[in-house]
This record gives sequence, C-alpha cells and structure tokens, in this order.
Amino acid sequence: MADELPKIQRIARVSQAFTPGAPVSELNLFAGRFDQLQTVASAVTQRGQHVGLYGERGVGKTSLANVLAELFAAPDLPSYGAVLVNCTTDDSFDSLWRTIFRDLGIAVEDGAVLAPEDVRYEIARLDPPSLIVIDELDRLADDDALTSLADTVKTLSDHAVPSTVVLVGVARSIGGLIGEHQSIVRALVQIEMPRMDRSELARIVEHGCSELGLTVKGDAVEKIATLSEGLPHYTHLMSLYAGQRVVKDDRSEITVTDVNESIQPAISKHTMQSAYDLATRSAQPDTLYKQVLLACALADKNQLGYFTAGAIRRPLEVVAGRWIDIPQYARHLKLFLSAERGAILEREGEERAYFYRFSDPMMQPYVILDGMSEGLLTDDQLAALQGLREAAPTPEIATTETQRLF
Repeated sequence: MADELPKIQRIARVSQAFTPGAPVSELNLFAGRFDQLQTVASAVTQRGQHVGLYGERGVGKTSLANVLAELFAAPDLPSYGAVLVNCTTDDSFDSLWRTIFRDLGIAVEDGAVLAPEDVRYEIARLDPPSLIVIDELDRLADDDALTSLADTVKTLSDHAVPSTVVLVGVARSIGGLIGEHQSIVRALVQIEMPRMDRSELARIVEHGCSELGLTVKGDAVEKIATLSEGLPHYTHLMSLYAGQRVVKDDRSEITVTDVNESIQPAISKHTMQSAYDLATRSAQPDTLYKQVLLACALADKNQLGYFTAGAIRRPLEVVAGRWIDIPQYARHLKLFLSAERGAILEREGEERAYFYRFSDPMMQPYVILDGMSEGLLTDDQLAALQGLREAAPTPEIATTETQRLF
C-alpha cells in the first residue's frame, strides 16, 4: 500500500489542477481571460467605478471573480479585503447584505432592516476597502431587492466610496443582468465574458500540466481545445481524465490517445447525460434524434449561440451520410422544444424566420462528445465542419435566408 500512496497522491493532484466541477479559486491555476482581468483591475482601482460581469453559463465568470482578491495581493498594489457571495432565489436585499456584512465582519443590529444608505455608510468605513463580488445575480428573483441593489451601487458611486461591487450573472447583455435599472449603467464597467478562444483553452491545458510536471502533445491540446467549444468546463473535464490516465500508467506525457480515451468516462458521469438521454430516446432504431441534435451542435451560430434550421443541413448530411432537407427534420426541432424532450432547445422569431439555440450552453459540447463516442462523428469530419463554421459569415437573425426556412 505504501508503494501505491505516491501514485494516489499524484492522481489527487491532477484533480486539484483540473477542476470541471468547481470554478478555479487560485490565481496560479487560472489561465486566459487577460483582457477581462485587465479591465476589472482598472475598474477596481478607480473610485466610483463598479463592475457588471455577464455572459452565458459556463464561460468562467465565477472563476475570474474568485481570483480577483488574490490579484491584488502583491505588496506593490493597493490592499483590498474580499468577499464573494452567491444570490439565491429566496434572497431579499436585507438577507443578501447581511450575508456580505457577516463575511466582512460587520455587526448588524438584530431587527434592523438594511437600506441602500445603511449599506453605503458601512462600506465607506471599511479599511482597507473591499472587493464585494455578488455572483449568480440572475437568480435574484425579488424585484425590490434588485432595485435596492441598483440604488446601492449608485450611492456608492456618487459618494466615491473606495470599495468595489462586482455584479456577476448569466445574461446576454448588461441590461439582461440589471433589468430596467439603467440609472446605474454609468457607474458600471460592463464586461462581457464571451466563450474562450482555442488559444486561451490551450493555455488552461498547458498551465495545468506544467503545475503537475506533465507534458502534453500539441495535437492533444488542439483536440481538447476544439472539443471544448469555448467552455473551460470541458477543457478541465477532458484534461482531468486524460491526466489521471497518464498518471495511472506511470507516464508523464498526455497524447491524443489519452484524450480520445477520456471522452467516454467524461460523458458517462456528466450531469448532462440524463437531459441528453431524454431528448434523444426512441424505441425505433432508425430515428434521427441523435443525428439532428448533433447537427444542431455543429451548426454555424451567431454570437448569441443561435442557428437557423438551414444551418443544420450541411452538418446533418455529414453525420447521417445523406442529404436531408428541412421538412424531414423540422419535426425533430419542434420536439426538441417540448417538455416531452426536456426543452433541450429554445426558439425565438416568427414562423418562417425561426432561430434556435441550446437552452443550456453546456449541452452543446456534450452532444459533440457523445457523437464522437458513439461513432457518429470522426475527427476528420469534425475538423472539416469546424473549418466551414470558421469560414462562414456569422448568421444574422431574420436574414433573407432565414425567411426561407419552412
């Protein structure tokens, strides 16, 4: 057993370097997002400026928020305290700030009901000032709480209080994050977190391997970055399983074979599996649910993740091995919108000008990984389709082409 302990410890270290199940919490494990970090750092050091950090689920917003305090830990930078809280659907303005004050060590009188000016008074007294990160703002269901939070940011800005509030949430725009409270826009530095590009995802792989004393082949890095579809969760997930495989085999280099072998265990234990199975299950072996959904995952999309029915045709031809026109898979798209199949897709627009996207962005890479695991898609086919997507113009909503969908 003693001989096995070092290996067990090394496997455990892989799980520390690659964390698909939790946001990155240490700056030395954080990779990419230099532009966003630079913008946040600039805002934090300016009095009266606060931050609105928004984007789709799974792009790394919480990881960036987690490392902000450590970013300012250098002795030649201003000193900040830090607190990070997550909103819940049950939170009120009072309960949210009581949680923040508790973590900051600020006593609140029992029975008192906090108002924006009360918060401003207490935050202004902090020495040193603090970074106050309010995550999952999209879960705050109380409209009055959101209004009071907006008033708090405004009064903190108006009084040039040195502490900084960072609002983080899932949204397509800053308006989607703060609702109708546009009065605070001038106080917010708006930072969109888009999906990561492949070079940023590659740095996650290489940085994690460097921490572990492992090396990684270039084609292995490229495959992980490609399959991640811009979402760092999947980069961590495949790197985790590939890295553990290498350590178990007493090797020190991750190869593309290790990446290939990591796909099946990665998807078999994933939280997306039950939703995927619900969307694609059928008693008939010749149905096209899996193929059509895979084509949706591979279709050319706009910056918000939307694709047209017409954009599905080419990837579906590759996946199914034959040309299939829109009327033959229109029923599949309609069913993917239904509760019967878990509403795996959502739709906007009008008849003859519909556009679709995955209800949960995390599902798109999962569908591609499952397609590769089941042999519906080869590396060469994926590379060809990825090339077409990169070369094609971004589809616009309600273009002439989308008018001819049905």
